[in-house]
Amino acid sequence: MKTKNNLFKIVTILLISVMISCSSDDKLTSSQLPDSNPENSALDNWIDTNYVNPYNIAVYYSWNQNKVDNNRFLFPPFQNKVQPVLEIVKTIWLDSYTELGGPDFVKKIAPREIVLVGGINLNTTGTVTLGLAEAGQRITLFETDNVNKKDRENVQRFIATIQHEYIHILNQTKPFNEQAFEKITPAGYTTNWYATPIEQAREEGFITDYARASVIEDFAEMASIMLTYSKDEYQNILDSIVSDKAYFDIKAKEALVVSYFKQAFNIDFYALRDAAERNTDKVVND
Repeated sequence: MKTKNNLFKIVTILLISVMISCSSDDKLTSSQLPDSNPENSALDNWIDTNYVNPYNIAVYYSWNQNKVDNNRFLFPPFQNKVQPVLEIVKTIWLDSYTELGGPDFVKKIAPREIVLVGGINLNTTGTVTLGLAEAGQRITLFETDNVNKKDRENVQRFIATIQHEYIHILNQTKPFNEQAFEKITPAGYTTNWYATPIEQAREEGFITDYARASVIEDFAEMASIMLTYSKDEYQNILDSIVSDKAYFDIKAKEALVVSYFKQAFNIDFYALRDAAERNTDKVVND
């Protein structure tokens, strides 16, 4: 009797299990996944119109741990900062190169991704990394939460980052003459560049303190400073240099930058500088 009762219980449990299983199967006959991708936000649509479609550049502003250094204290930007920052980048950087290089210039030679980070990327040396160019495919811009388009110096500090990083991408596409450039100030390069005040660096023939880090950074700093500041602002920097040798060393580096753009890309660098100045005025005065 006990055996029969146990058998009855086992059969009953199995039947219930089958019924539950059938019921579950019935529920799964229709997909539980969304029928389509969620609709883009107004910001996503703006990015598609101004970056993805014309230049094939994707923009990442939400948190993605695979696109940043997880050993740093980094965080995504405030969403209301994203479009104003991208408008600055488009007007001063993209529009200027498009005007001088043609509509396909940046589309052909560009980072495929721009990653925006809200806060500061602080190094152990006490220096701050404003931007990174990774293998010519990605540019990461830091401190985007601090950008103020009504403050010209603030805009210049920010836009200098992408101007600098894009020079690296151009150099990876078509190398500049490193040997000729390095010969101008061969003894001035140092990994300890941050220990030298910018005024002293200029008296040694370098446009910025960071330009002393390497010949590659020196070239990028020369080009980016000229594209970031107006013609008069740049000349004021040169006029502040006491040493004649340092002055002419920087002018020699300037000549190599101008020659590189003409020979490598058939771009008049001074015209590019003027376009960037006009577009900076447009951003600040808008």
